[in-house]
Amino acid sequence: MNPLVQPDPGLFIWTILTFLILVGLLARFAWRPLLQALERRQATIAQALEDAQRARQELERLQRESAQMMATARADAESVLARSRSDAEALREELKQKARAEAAAIVKNAERQIQLETARAIQQIRHEAVDLSVAIASKILQRQVSREDNEALIQEALKQIESQPSV
Repeated sequence: MNPLVQPDPGLFIWTILTFLILVGLLARFAWRPLLQALERRQATIAQALEDAQRARQELERLQRESAQMMATARADAESVLARSRSDAEALREELKQKARAEAAAIVKNAERQIQLETARAIQQIRHEAVDLSVAIASKILQRQVSREDNEALIQEALKQIESQPSV
């Protein structure tokens, strides 16, 4: 039989002893530092996960605050727009009222001017009628009427014209 396949108790003991020594050396010099490095790595990963969790929570909080700020800003903007619209409408109504008042004042002033001009024209027509009447009367009488007589005749004619109903 093959000598490599045959069990040899001496070789078996030396192999186990070598294995145990190697395991002891590895445990002391390799596994502990390796386990410590793995524990540190695990702690670092746990810390990173905690930091990521805190960052995610902070981000969610900031997003909520941002959304709230945006909603507040939109509400404020809507309020400003509504106020601006109402102010513009009030200003437009005020300007309309002023324009109507000015138009009414212009119409009233024009009516008053028309009345004054009409009265002045009637007065002028009366004076011209009186002057014409006096001139005709003077020619009829064939005499010159003095200024005092003329004024008296004018006043008398005006009284007669005023007492007559106007057409």
